[in-house]
Amino acid sequence: MQGKIIKGIAGFYYIDTPSGKLYECRAKGIFRQQKVKPLVGDDVLMDVVSEDDATGNVIKILPRMNELLRPPVVNVDQALIVFAIVHPDPSYNLLDRFLIMMKQQNLPVIICFNKQDIAGEEEQRELEETYEKCGYKVLFISVVNGNGIDELKSLLKGKTTVLAGPSGVGKSSLINLLHPKAMMETGELSKKIERGKNTTRHSELFHVEGLSLDTYIMDTPGFTSLYLKDVTTRELPLYYPEFEAYEPECRFGGCSHITEPDCGVKRAVEKGLISRIRYENYKVLYDELKNAKPVYGKKEGRKPM
Repeated sequence: MQGKIIKGIAGFYYIDTPSGKLYECRAKGIFRQQKVKPLVGDDVLMDVVSEDDATGNVIKILPRMNELLRPPVVNVDQALIVFAIVHPDPSYNLLDRFLIMMKQQNLPVIICFNKQDIAGEEEQRELEETYEKCGYKVLFISVVNGNGIDELKSLLKGKTTVLAGPSGVGKSSLINLLHPKAMMETGELSKKIERGKNTTRHSELFHVEGLSLDTYIMDTPGFTSLYLKDVTTRELPLYYPEFEAYEPECRFGGCSHITEPDCGVKRAVEKGLISRIRYENYKVLYDELKNAKPVYGKKEGRKPM
């Protein structure tokens, strides 16, 4: 029987099947011998041990379309990066790190800003102008009043979408809205630091209510920081697509857009053609990579597509 792993906890894998029945399965020892671990999102073949108890064994992992390293999940079509417009205010630097991570893994991205019901127009406009200029799909929603949810569902239909973002922005509440049976614990924001308690302990797939059976959302543990891996200072500009149109105007080839004179990117920033917020984050990340201690024996990072 074929199915999809929707959750894995403590050596047990929960397999969703076309009939809608969920089986609790163990993985055969051959996977340990092959040093292969079943992951959430895997399409697998399984043997049923007991129909009454809905138990079985995973006997084969079918070919994977892709594999994310963090979180360790597979067969993902796109990423939905969720931040709040306010409470907590979005960290542009952290958002750019998420975007770089997803671009490294060649995942299309939708940026979703929650809490529209308590945000002002100015905050929303700043976010929209900053990220739509970069070519990203930007969506504003409210889990409280349902604004924007229909448009979000249309973007999710027929795809497996991984949710990413920091704690406290309403990810679990969004999951509960899209899949009410999930009934996930939702964390309360710390009044002191306005950072949510991380209520997601493991990655899990959920069907989106009212859409086709091949529509899944994947919740993952929240992050509070992301360190850039396999990215060099030379490659960093490639993760800022809005730079590309102005790089031919740079006097020097391989311009870092930091200290060089007559830089087309810096001129575009001054003219408001490139978001100053994004550029300032670029400089922070550039300095971080420049001052990072070398890791010997590590291959040079992949270049984005």
